[in-house]
Amino acid sequence: MCVMSVQKEKAELLRRLHHGPEILVLPNAWDCASARIFEQAGFPAIATTSAGVSFSLGYPDGEFIPQDEMLGVVKRIATCVNVPVTADLESGYRDIAKTTAALIDSGAAGLNLEDMEHAESKVLTETGRQIEKITAVRRVAEGMGVKVVINARTDVYLAQIGDAATRFERACQRLRGYIDAGADCVFLPGLTDEHTIRRVVEALKFPVNILATANAPSIARLEHLGVARVSVGSSVMRATMGLTRDIAAELKHEGTYSRMLEGPISYADANRLFENK
Repeated sequence: MCVMSVQKEKAELLRRLHHGPEILVLPNAWDCASARIFEQAGFPAIATTSAGVSFSLGYPDGEFIPQDEMLGVVKRIATCVNVPVTADLESGYRDIAKTTAALIDSGAAGLNLEDMEHAESKVLTETGRQIEKITAVRRVAEGMGVKVVINARTDVYLAQIGDAATRFERACQRLRGYIDAGADCVFLPGLTDEHTIRRVVEALKFPVNILATANAPSIARLEHLGVARVSVGSSVMRATMGLTRDIAAELKHEGTYSRMLEGPISYADANRLFENK
């Protein structure tokens, strides 16, 4: 089977997973090792984390990483696993058509596209402009032969745009536009309240993605609320960074190795992650 046919099949599988009997749990990888670990754990698809990839390559999050470097990592991840990969491409790296073409070239089956234009000032992209970007992704991708899965994200809750009384309607208004433009799933990071999550699911009647955070409901509870997809963002990568920092502190100040020796993957198992790949 040709590479493009495989990519098309992965995109369709990823789309079906948003409508399955079980909630789609997507761990977010930042390199080939994390992606292979997630695949071996049995996840049917994998997402990437823009923050995790950026940190691993020496950039802060927020589109400081060049598009080519981000998509280069996505391509390596998509090549080293057999399951569908959906890429976190922030707000599209300025030239959305070029970004979409690079996404198809990477072998990924989907993408996450956010509407935060300036994170520090909490400015969202104008709704009409975001709709144009989603429409462009769909047009370019299908023109290249792959109907990628578009996860359209709004940061209304994450950035606490507007007041609490109007936030729900503001988010839903944006997301309805994104759905009409061709999105396959909508994403509301920062939303953790069960009552509001249920309201969003019932109002949109469309696959909803919730971000796993300390205050978010459990996966089982999210499934009960009707959520289609849950992702973890950069949390696993940052947990790894936290462990590395603890190991560094112990080595420097205690001269011992206990944290380093607690539960590492063996050298042989690490090697086996990439055998026959």
